[in-house]
Amino acid sequence: MLWSKLFHLGDLSLTLPAGSAIAAWLLAARAGRAALRWSLAFGLTLAIVAATKIAFLGWATGVPALGYKAISGHAAGFTATAPTLCWLLAQRCPSAARSAAGVAVLALGAVVAVALVRAGEHTPIEAAAGWVVGMAAFVSTVHVAGDTAAPRVDVALASAALAFAVTAWALRTVSVGYWMIRLATALSGNAYPHSWNICG
Repeated sequence: MLWSKLFHLGDLSLTLPAGSAIAAWLLAARAGRAALRWSLAFGLTLAIVAATKIAFLGWATGVPALGYKAISGHAAGFTATAPTLCWLLAQRCPSAARSAAGVAVLALGAVVAVALVRAGEHTPIEAAAGWVVGMAAFVSTVHVAGDTAAPRVDVALASAALAFAVTAWALRTVSVGYWMIRLATALSGNAYPHSWNICG
């Protein structure tokens, strides 16, 4: 039960709005370059995950010997957004404390990856791949936004909250899984998607 609660921290319904909130926070700090870098890094993270899932659904790509079908979106999404949010919230703290906070939440991302494995949602290699992809998005953003001035907290929080709420509302009308299946079958020419169970 505990493992299933933990891995739900990586649900797209949470991580995509969180990604929008991060971009809004950086824009509120007048860090346009960092906001663009984050948007590109997070967008690429989602695109890589989606591409591996579509490839498996359409063509049954994967490595059965390793138990690999597709990169874990839960692990990637959480590990990209949660440490970045924590790092931004700790912006006024000493650099050592800020770095420690980011590392601690990266470790929590590893716990989410373990939870996915323990709950039977992903194999170790799928969860680990998601963690690595998410970490790359976080590190890339920190590298660019390291010297960003701290924004007014009220403005940044209001901007982030609005972006989160609007994205979460928009997601309620979109079935991402459905459209990935439609795209996979359209591109592959198959009448039905491949089952997730065929690679073990």
